[in-house]
Amino acid sequence: MSDITIERVYDYRQDPHREGAVFLVDRLWPRGVAKEDLDGVEWAQDAAPSPNLRIWFGHTADRFDEFTSRYRGELDGHPERAEPLLAAARRGPVTLLYAAKDTEVNHALVLKAWLEAQLET
Repeated sequence: MSDITIERVYDYRQDPHREGAVFLVDRLWPRGVAKEDLDGVEWAQDAAPSPNLRIWFGHTADRFDEFTSRYRGELDGHPERAEPLLAAARRGPVTLLYAAKDTEVNHALVLKAWLEAQLET
């Protein structure tokens, strides 16, 4: 199985050298990040939670379990949205970049777990 890691986009900017493919997996472009800062990074907007789900979640820790269920449902219903990430993970290491402040309650964690489950099947 391929190595999938997640990292805050703001940390990535400090040292942008990663092996394999790098994807920004946020629906919105991260505040304060210039396009040049992410040269070579593919923006996988479609793999992010829908706007309605993102707004409902609001990075509220109490909603994370329900958010996880709903987001996985979105991914299961439209796996083609994450196909570029899956294809890259089948070839080698992948880094998923996200902008959320909370490193333990964010959509990138859910996406990583979903991708790993897809690769196991």
